[in-house]
Amino acid sequence: MTTTSTGTEPANASRDRGGVGPGLSPRPLRERLSAIVVRWGFIAVTIALVGFFTLINPNFLAPDSIFGVLRLVAPIGLAGLGVMLTLTVTGIDLSVGSAAGFAVSVAAWTMVVGNQVGGVAILVVMLGGLAIGLLNALLILVAKIPDLLATLATMFVVVGLKLLIVDGKSISSNMSLADGSTAAGRFTDDFLALDRGTVGPVPVPVIIFAVITVVLWFILEKTKWGRVLYAIGANSEATRLAGIRVKLYRTAAYVGCSLLASLAGLLLAARIGQGDVSAGGSLLLDAIAVALVSVSVLGLGRPNAWGTALGAVLIGVMTTGFTMIGLPYYAQDLGKGVVLVVALLFSFTFSKKRINVVAGSTSSVG
Repeated sequence: MTTTSTGTEPANASRDRGGVGPGLSPRPLRERLSAIVVRWGFIAVTIALVGFFTLINPNFLAPDSIFGVLRLVAPIGLAGLGVMLTLTVTGIDLSVGSAAGFAVSVAAWTMVVGNQVGGVAILVVMLGGLAIGLLNALLILVAKIPDLLATLATMFVVVGLKLLIVDGKSISSNMSLADGSTAAGRFTDDFLALDRGTVGPVPVPVIIFAVITVVLWFILEKTKWGRVLYAIGANSEATRLAGIRVKLYRTAAYVGCSLLASLAGLLLAARIGQGDVSAGGSLLLDAIAVALVSVSVLGLGRPNAWGTALGAVLIGVMTTGFTMIGLPYYAQDLGKGVVLVVALLFSFTFSKKRINVVAGSTSSVG
């Protein structure tokens, strides 16, 4: 996904802030209201939902409940941040869910069957994530396969590898092996602390999610690396002609996505305490949804870290709220769909920018 904003001269920028540029007439009230809706609408929806669930159950805003929501969405948010990285460089990664599932199975196999400690499992999983990211970059940048098709193929390859490694079975402590013996290893306490540990009252997954969100925000908004990633998204050929090593930056985006997906898988493995062979399957759509939501937050019209984090939090708010008021599980998928529809309304319907989405790329003309 590329986000290109053109026609945003200084005078227009002044008008976008609600002011009046030199020699310009005040904007009509309808236009100003529309700008407010586009800029703040998504945040208003989030606050309204929190208020609604709090009215029904005052404990919804209790610190334990808030940390519970954030802990719940940390894997989704991390995978979403990975997809967001690929969106900045005109791409998309469909292998993010399989990479997370691969991480769950590999971590479990390393500790339970390989009888290794948690630190070794984390190292092996992150190396696996690095390999998946490099495979995606190889297919896209060297073999010239379109992003959607390349990462779709990688998704099936990774799922197949995962099933081969664990013989198609979930891995758990004391499981029987093919030779009739019992697995000697187990999920170690240091590994389980990835999800179950706390620093003061704050769960470890929440800290990891917050730190990575801030780091990615800083890289994208405050460093040359971030500016180049957005420039590639705006016009890859022009960026290349300016002397930028476009392939290197795009490779970094795909590797970063796979590493974040692997980290999300580590949190899932620590949460469930076994190598569930089906883990990570639903993460793909959630990650893409929250990454797309980021485009609409604050009317920025481009993928960004805080918008992705907010999208993940909103999904967590709805999931927790629906569960709290006793709605059936399938209402959660309905809620996620509503979130994406609302986000797309703010990006494509209410916004004055014209945003085109073609096979994973987005351009906006203001």
